[in-house]
Amino acid sequence: MPESVLEGTERVRAAAAARGLEIEIKERPAARSLSEAAEVLGIPPSGIVKTLVVKRSDDTFLFALIPGDRAISWPKLRAVVGVNKLQLPDPERALAATGYERGTIVPLGSSNEWPIYADSGIVGRRIAMGAGAHGYSMFVEADELIAAYGATVADISQALE
Repeated sequence: MPESVLEGTERVRAAAAARGLEIEIKERPAARSLSEAAEVLGIPPSGIVKTLVVKRSDDTFLFALIPGDRAISWPKLRAVVGVNKLQLPDPERALAATGYERGTIVPLGSSNEWPIYADSGIVGRRIAMGAGAHGYSMFVEADELIAAYGATVADISQALE
């Protein structure tokens, strides 16, 4: 296993263990899209939760957890966070903010503990997320993740256009 893969997934495992969070990491073939990844994992696209790193105007960040079949709603997220400007950083800034490359980002084991905002649509579900390395997915009970990280739960998504 390449060192970067091991490092990423091990950071996720260590962070979960430190918080008493039960996770399962599964290796999977590379997927070209979220729907392809869902098919490979045998779950609906809504079962994959995208971890989006969002930059605030003061150069701090937050994580937004959005169901795979939905998109982030900027007006809703800005209202919940209480700011009037948020944006997605470029891949280099996302990597610097989390220690993970796009497509592998997950709050667990991030190099910085940014606040987490979870869409209310994930509550009560077992979800798949990034696992810190390409070709891996992490499964976790959303409610346990939310509790372990003190995430803010709100309606922050909208239907895909």
